[in-house]
Amino acid sequence: MSDALLEEFEVLEAIYPTELQRISERDVEIEAEADDIPDGADNVQVTLCVHYTDTYPDELPELSLKHEDPKIDDNDVDKLLADLKKVGEDNLGMAMTFTLVSQLREQLSELVRFKIEEENKREREKERLLLEEEEKRTRGTPVTIESFKAWKAAFDKEIALKKAQEEEERLKNLTPKEREEWKRASTRLSGRQLFERNKIVEDETLVEEGAVSVDVSQYERTKDEDEEQDEALTFSDSD
Repeated sequence: MSDALLEEFEVLEAIYPTELQRISERDVEIEAEADDIPDGADNVQVTLCVHYTDTYPDELPELSLKHEDPKIDDNDVDKLLADLKKVGEDNLGMAMTFTLVSQLREQLSELVRFKIEEENKREREKERLLLEEEEKRTRGTPVTIESFKAWKAAFDKEIALKKAQEEEERLKNLTPKEREEWKRASTRLSGRQLFERNKIVEDETLVEEGAVSVDVSQYERTKDEDEEQDEALTFSDSD
């Protein structure tokens, strides 16, 4: 080991009494963390591994980084090392380890601020997408006659299936004679059914005149509402 390198080691051990570890006569490891980060931010820490060549300081030492921080990825490491090598080239011929560590601490500070800004951008984008989805949901969906008919067919199928299930439950408790009476009564169109048939024609005519914004929730009916309308119309027919 040269006298110059031995002297540099003594200086570094005085500056970094707990951060520096001598691995061999030509290898040291120095822990470094960001020195200027926003309040409340999580700090990052890396270990700078330095191997001094025979021609140091006229030649750059071999540099590498170790870390266990999940916030730092391979791209971050590559950028940190590239910046360190650039600073080292500007200091050839001089003891440069202290300068490299100081530069690394500044780079880590910039990295922390960059990570915070990236996270803020992701959160703003997430909020923007959620807002767009909410706006689409509340203002309805513009439709054409084709999409309206497709939706209406699916809606009618769902209602028909629900009614069929309800009728099946009712028939279970009827006698054979009562079932026959029920089936004959079901083949006649009630006043409500006639009204709905006319309403479908009116809806399709409206869509044909131009695209409209439809809130499909307006077409949802509860089971109780359907039964109340059925009972009212059945009473009127019996009169």
